[in-house]
Amino acid sequence: MRLSLYTLLIILLTACQHRTDTTRPIEEAKADIIDNIVHNKDSYYHIDFDKYPKDINTLPIGVFDSGTGGLTVLKAIVNYDENQNKTKVGGKDGIIDFKNESFIYLGDQANMPYGNYSKENKVDLLKEHIIKDAQFLMSNKYYSDALDRIANTDKEPVKAIVIACNTATAYGKDYIEEFIRKTDTEIKVIGVIDAGVRAALSTIEKDESAIIGVLATVGTVASKGYRNTIMKLAKELGFTGQIDVFSQGGLGMAEAVDEDPDYYNKNLKHPRQAYKGPALSSDTKIDKTLLDVYNFNFNNGKMLCDRDDPIDCSIMQINDAENYVRFHLVSMMENIRNGNSNNKLKSIILGCTHYPYLIDEIQNVLRELYEYKQANGKYRYRENMVEQIQLVDPSVNTAKELYSHLREKELFNPNGDIGNSEFYISVANQHNKNNKIDEAGRFPYEYKYGRNSGDIQEYVKVVPFSRRNISDDILARFRDQIPYVYELIESFHKKNEKARVIEDEDKI
Repeated sequence: MRLSLYTLLIILLTACQHRTDTTRPIEEAKADIIDNIVHNKDSYYHIDFDKYPKDINTLPIGVFDSGTGGLTVLKAIVNYDENQNKTKVGGKDGIIDFKNESFIYLGDQANMPYGNYSKENKVDLLKEHIIKDAQFLMSNKYYSDALDRIANTDKEPVKAIVIACNTATAYGKDYIEEFIRKTDTEIKVIGVIDAGVRAALSTIEKDESAIIGVLATVGTVASKGYRNTIMKLAKELGFTGQIDVFSQGGLGMAEAVDEDPDYYNKNLKHPRQAYKGPALSSDTKIDKTLLDVYNFNFNNGKMLCDRDDPIDCSIMQINDAENYVRFHLVSMMENIRNGNSNNKLKSIILGCTHYPYLIDEIQNVLRELYEYKQANGKYRYRENMVEQIQLVDPSVNTAKELYSHLREKELFNPNGDIGNSEFYISVANQHNKNNKIDEAGRFPYEYKYGRNSGDIQEYVKVVPFSRRNISDDILARFRDQIPYVYELIESFHKKNEKARVIEDEDKI
């Protein structure tokens, strides 16, 4: 009798366990994430696509990035005014074109930077993260708070997906489209790479020879997504001049913008062991012979050195966004200077959505390099660069492509409100006992890139933007550089906090 009661108790406990309880670490070993979403009804990630809305006009538009950098793409979209709102024909009318559209933004902050997964031979894991990003946008689930165990199920799915991340576009756009084909939905996927290339080519005459620079994450550069697309579209569009492409993987730039402690910690004054950026003895090497050219700012811990005099440093670590810019632009110009091209650098594609936050720093450094003279009085780089290098932000062309899609498919929302946009961010799932999480609540570098694809588990929880998961410094940057997006974030935050108060009162 005792055995049967015990057995019954186990059965009841198992049956009552909510399937979104994240104390269960692994749902299916070595599973395919797409198959998990489409077919595994017991999975947290499952979506019943038979119930996906058929009339999708009123649904929001999904936008995702590996962090907050994709908000620069959203900035271009929400400020876009190139058409008449009533007639949908070209021409500004002083009213933003997406006024009646709402957006759902996701920043996969817990798993960023995406650009390092290829370097760590974890492209399959990166693709799994990317599919989970798309799954979130198409699903109805999110958590109110990092400490919640049960997910809410009142989020709207989306009618289109914008990949506001160059690395995710390079490695995952085709994969997301494969996933969507299996869902029997007709969700359009728009990436930033084609948009950026078209914008860069527009800076060059059809018969002109020039260099196009690509400043992107290490992963995006390794994918050759921009290089291949430049060559492909240049041929298709009838360019006859010699176009050379020089790419620079901006290790640490995006990470500094999003305050990843493996690359940037404003509280440090001395080098630390857990540093992953350029260094004197790393694969991405700081060249001491170029210290005068880099012109690093060593004040206030912006460069970390084990000696008082930089020349004497045996350890040197970058600890400032502008210093990362200096290192990578000098590295790019050195590659061009020592390369085989007779052309001049005319434009640089900002191939990471975080980089538009650093436009002022990039422009300042480019001016310095144009004016830089060697000890012999000769300009070091003038033979290799035009005076006014155009910085190409793919965001505007991405907005244009999104608008064209909505117009072509007649998917505009007639009565929507952009003020209803929502903003979410991923955080490390503290209830997943498999997770390794540091004191700051983040995944340590070795664990983040040491995980394997196919272990379908909730590494992260997706929660609303709040001051609990975004620092004051980052919010100040939003306020200054993307003010309208910041207004939308603040509006969502206030609505969400009010809802939390009401929910807590109901519980009481």
